[in-house]
Amino acid sequence: MNGDTAAQTPTGTDHTAQGGVGLPSPRPPLEASPGWRERLSRFGRPGRAPVPLTERLVPPMPDGPRVTPRDVPQSPLLLRLGLSLPQGLWWFLCRWSGWLGPIAVALFAAALRFVHLGQPNAIIFDETYYAKDAYALWHGGYEINWPEDANAQIMSGAAVPYRPMASYVVHPPVGKWIIGAGEQLFGMNPFGWRFSVALLGTLSVLMLARIARRMFRSTLLGCVAGLLLAVDGLHLVLSRAALLDLVVMFWTMAAFGFLLLDRDRTRARLAAALGGVENAELAQRLRLGWRPYRIAAGVCIGLTCATKWSGLYVMAAFGLMSVLWDVGARRLAGAPRPYAAVLTRDVLPAFVSVVLVSTATYVASWWGWFASSNAPGQGGWGRDWAVGRTTDYPWIPEGLRALWHYHSTVYEFHTNLHDPHVYQSNPWSWLVLGRPVSFYYESPKRGEAGCTAADCAREVLGIGTPLLWWAAVVALVYCLWRWAFRRDWRAGALLCGLAAGYLPWFLYQERTIFLFYAVVFVPFLVLAVTMLIGALIGPAGASRDRRIIGSAAAGLLVLMIVWNFLYFYPLFTGQTIPLDDWRARMWFNSWV
Repeated sequence: MNGDTAAQTPTGTDHTAQGGVGLPSPRPPLEASPGWRERLSRFGRPGRAPVPLTERLVPPMPDGPRVTPRDVPQSPLLLRLGLSLPQGLWWFLCRWSGWLGPIAVALFAAALRFVHLGQPNAIIFDETYYAKDAYALWHGGYEINWPEDANAQIMSGAAVPYRPMASYVVHPPVGKWIIGAGEQLFGMNPFGWRFSVALLGTLSVLMLARIARRMFRSTLLGCVAGLLLAVDGLHLVLSRAALLDLVVMFWTMAAFGFLLLDRDRTRARLAAALGGVENAELAQRLRLGWRPYRIAAGVCIGLTCATKWSGLYVMAAFGLMSVLWDVGARRLAGAPRPYAAVLTRDVLPAFVSVVLVSTATYVASWWGWFASSNAPGQGGWGRDWAVGRTTDYPWIPEGLRALWHYHSTVYEFHTNLHDPHVYQSNPWSWLVLGRPVSFYYESPKRGEAGCTAADCAREVLGIGTPLLWWAAVVALVYCLWRWAFRRDWRAGALLCGLAAGYLPWFLYQERTIFLFYAVVFVPFLVLAVTMLIGALIGPAGASRDRRIIGSAAAGLLVLMIVWNFLYFYPLFTGQTIPLDDWRARMWFNSWV
């Protein structure tokens, strides 16, 4: 995410440039009385210098434009390797490392997502719904019924059998509009309907790297987070399939990133207004002013809801998180009653920015349905429902009343969806990857589809990279501890994102649900693992031995995750492998 160089934001030096990472303290140290400090010093406790209020509100960002000094010391690691870059080049790399590193990781992610994107050359899993709905939206503004042999005609390259007969669908249109954009560019074929989702998957890697860099104030940890997301199997599979869940994840993460930008920008303005000194009266009554990043987050939340209704939980969780961040900022600035200050000055603007803006965005996303005819049988499904129908609310436009009726039927469908499916799973099993989803499977024989053995398998398996997810379980325990006992806002923020995408599914355990829904909170699992890796490496001020041991452990963890991804890579991309190799990757019976 951008916004590193706001004028009010204090500047600093990236720990990475000095050979360190370190997680800065999430809150200022408590000031002890002189007597208490003196007594502790007898036992070897070093004193801590007080942290200025400005840096407590907005810790220094890593190197970047208007931050990096002209005279940057060369990397000790490169010097030990006998490498010394020209000072101008070294300064340029340090100045733009916050973008160069994440972009490099995103290019790696793009290669994984776009190479052979059209394979398998088939309509896999729920692409049978969304690829065709996307085509219909772009050509008529609403979803339609398709003939029974539509899939065969599409894959044969024949003319698409479009007919303007409205179809009842149960998901809002934004994700399908996005899928359809790729079809408009590259045609009605697997590459075309997967293109836009692969692009969002790639951009989400770049975005997460920037988000992690901002959260942890480390370019290295930002790049690690981007790399881990790039090599997550579930994220890769959903990036290479025309389904809606990756789109939900993208807008959820974009909203989170904009709220992070809003947090830093608002705290920087608060620090500037206070002049770097705590002021109880001013911190209590000060209005925080125009907050464009929070409005942008509201738009992204609206687009999340307009892709799948699960975005409603994101709206509630992120709205509450933003308000609590304002409470923390005012408390740190010295406000004696921070909750009262937020209730009187910040809650209403937050409600408008998050709830009203996202609601308006959601309604606007149905513009194609609204623009269709309300003549019977000629527009989108249910578009004519309110025509000539009496109501106690005649002041509500008939289009909105028809849309409300449509939504009431969709809600009934979602809450009563109990049809059994062979790949459904309970959310209790998601974090340990209990039951993955097979998106595509075939059994070629020798000489078919590149098979070199007697029997082969070719599968696209919707499953996360196992070692990454299992490490995330441990990392989440660490983050819970950081949040509960150290009041670390970063741990709380990623746990909030995880809760918004994960916990609501426990309310619908009887519903037909699948593991791939979990892709929405995969970025927050990655952030948890990244936070754990930062803790393993240790702060910049730790001893040399501690840093060497910690860095080796962190590096080993990352390498093991990458190896595990490469091992399962054939199952993520539908490559043909010998059947025995496929069986070797089925670590548990529930994966078959």
